[in-house]
Amino acid sequence: MFKKILIANRGEIALRVIRTCREMGIKSVAVYSKADEESLHVKFADEAVCIGPAPSSESYLKMSNIIAAAEITNADAIHPGYGFLSENAKFSKICEEHNIKFIGASPEMIERMGDKAMAKTTMIEAGVPCVPGSEGIIENFAQCKKVAKETGYPVMLKASAGGGGKGMRAVWKEEDLQDAWESARQESKAAFGNDDMYMEKLIEEPRHIEIQIVGDSTGKACHLSERDCSIQRRHQKLTEETPSPFMTKKLRNDMGMAAVKAAEYIKYEGAGTVEFLVDKHRNFYFMEMNTRIQVEHPITEQVIDFDLIREQILVAAGVPISGKHYTPNLHSIECRINAEDPYNDFRPSPGRITTLHAPGGHGVRLDTHVYAGYVIPPNYDSMIAKLITTAQTRDEAINKMKRALDEFVIEGIKTTIPFHRQLMDHPDYVAGNYTTAFMNDWEMAPPEEE
Repeated sequence: MFKKILIANRGEIALRVIRTCREMGIKSVAVYSKADEESLHVKFADEAVCIGPAPSSESYLKMSNIIAAAEITNADAIHPGYGFLSENAKFSKICEEHNIKFIGASPEMIERMGDKAMAKTTMIEAGVPCVPGSEGIIENFAQCKKVAKETGYPVMLKASAGGGGKGMRAVWKEEDLQDAWESARQESKAAFGNDDMYMEKLIEEPRHIEIQIVGDSTGKACHLSERDCSIQRRHQKLTEETPSPFMTKKLRNDMGMAAVKAAEYIKYEGAGTVEFLVDKHRNFYFMEMNTRIQVEHPITEQVIDFDLIREQILVAAGVPISGKHYTPNLHSIECRINAEDPYNDFRPSPGRITTLHAPGGHGVRLDTHVYAGYVIPPNYDSMIAKLITTAQTRDEAINKMKRALDEFVIEGIKTTIPFHRQLMDHPDYVAGNYTTAFMNDWEMAPPEEE
């Protein structure tokens, strides 16, 4: 087992990993930028190393600084969390070359599944259902037009190196195709330095449902059931739940076994997520694979009483998995609390938190790195907390979330707490009747006058 793990991340996920390390008797090393000097992950780690100024390009994405921090603290493993370098094949390779265990996917696996066109080709070979569309990268607009006609409109153009909704365009008719092709490529080039595009049939009224999997060094994999991530804004998840209100026993089994087939075909090692689009007829199609821990992993932990970070560390240390597939026996919901103004187009709201009162009670979990007096820097993602409620039924979990949101007080900045409170009362959400288009169709009520 590892003696010391460096966490190459910040905020709540860094603190989350530190907690599991402490429970396992493993020393932890926090790294931080100058903007994060007062963050809780720095205060609770056994050691902390400053790796640069506020911009992530000069700190959390600076591989040489992170490796240097690992070497001077004698860390024998690095946990990358999510985001930043968690799916960077080069960083995984550098860790390997420095004899530091990367608690994540191998460089080859990241490259294979990180390129979405290559991932789709691999999944077709594995026999996993995929969305109809192009076979690999589209070489030019003439081919783009041909594939769109063969696939049938509407279609979705996607950046092969994409993420976070960048380089994606829905096209409903042929006369809009060229503009979409050009703008998607420009956006992809600017965001990722790569303008390779592929095309898929646009699935109408889709659910975004992902399956949590874990694979070990023997090539065996298991699934830990599903998470419904359909409540999104501009392809960014806002809230998640498990089990999905759309799920049936047969669909869970079929999707779970497809995810296991995908993981075992590529001999995947570590925790990962196989993401699917599910149409209104409950046909499901592979979308992508995330070769890391997910933001929303706590809801899976809650419903099956399972520490996913601990499992990541064990698998990385060579411990085989049990091979058991899991079915949730409780219901759990996560609300991502962002420092954003939901009444002003979700504009980021960095600044000092003057007051913070955290909710508590049975079935309430709060993962956060902020506190009263903490200054939220403007340099990073705006998520500051994850509020999770767990109960016997979905209705009970929703009612518990309402109560917890009412208790949750953050002053000094704007947050998405009011958005989530309205969401928990929305009749379609309460009925479980929602798709990825939910946010397109809902206009939030304006805030009440004080």
